[in-house]
Amino acid sequence: MTDDSLDALAVTDDPRRELAEFLRTRRTRVRPQDVGLEPGPRRRVAGLRREELALLAGVSSDYYQRMEQGRDVRPSEQVLDALARALNFTAEESRHLHGLAAAARTPARRPRGLAPEEVPPTTLRLLHTMPSPALVVGRFLDVLAWSPLAGALLGEFTQRPRAQRNLLALLLHPEADQTCPERAATVAELTAMLRAQVAAHPGHPRAAELVGELAVHSGEFATLWARHDVEETTRGRMRVNHPLVGELNLDWDAYPLPGDPGPMLIVYTAEDGGSDAERLQLLAGLLDTR
Repeated sequence: MTDDSLDALAVTDDPRRELAEFLRTRRTRVRPQDVGLEPGPRRRVAGLRREELALLAGVSSDYYQRMEQGRDVRPSEQVLDALARALNFTAEESRHLHGLAAAARTPARRPRGLAPEEVPPTTLRLLHTMPSPALVVGRFLDVLAWSPLAGALLGEFTQRPRAQRNLLALLLHPEADQTCPERAATVAELTAMLRAQVAAHPGHPRAAELVGELAVHSGEFATLWARHDVEETTRGRMRVNHPLVGELNLDWDAYPLPGDPGPMLIVYTAEDGGSDAERLQLLAGLLDTR
């Protein structure tokens, strides 16, 4: 990967550039026929042309071009809503667009000092009483603490130094396919979640460090990061091949912990009476015998 490529992937504290890149990637994924336009025989660009999007959103081509060039434009809420409609944005993408535009309208400031993320002693006590696998995850997907059963589920990952205990880094490891059959889809989802968090905390040093490290060591992550996908997922499903008990299909839910912003508590559960619940109980029994 070239230095120019890495620069394009780096976390920037320039929200106008982030806004421009987000709009460009969204525009190029929309096909003309998806919005009622004829593609034409001589198209040389992927997705919509700038002037086509400007027409659909009801803004001038010059104004939209300046937005995609990262210049000092301050679109109104109405313009942003029109762009979101023209690009068929999800609710998450619309919130992300408005957040980037709000940051672009604010004079640049140095990031304020942030204390390291810590887990309160009361939350640690809660984890030790939980019968289900549970993790406390920081704003950038760093694993801060876990319940005993989650430790058995994660295995050797819990022995890594704190700076290396990150959910994305775990799944980008070459051996992760063996334990997570749906690893690629999960990596894409987590990358989109990370993008949303990075946009909410521009200039955060941990974000810059993490994205830089992952982009250097993983071409898969670099490709996903360049797509500018965003998600604010709060529940999902995970399939794990555990070396001791076999395949586990678990549902997960994320609960915000107190703080502004606080970490998330992620709890994994299995449907009562099924084989997954039995295997999870077997894993808990193995943990007790140890």
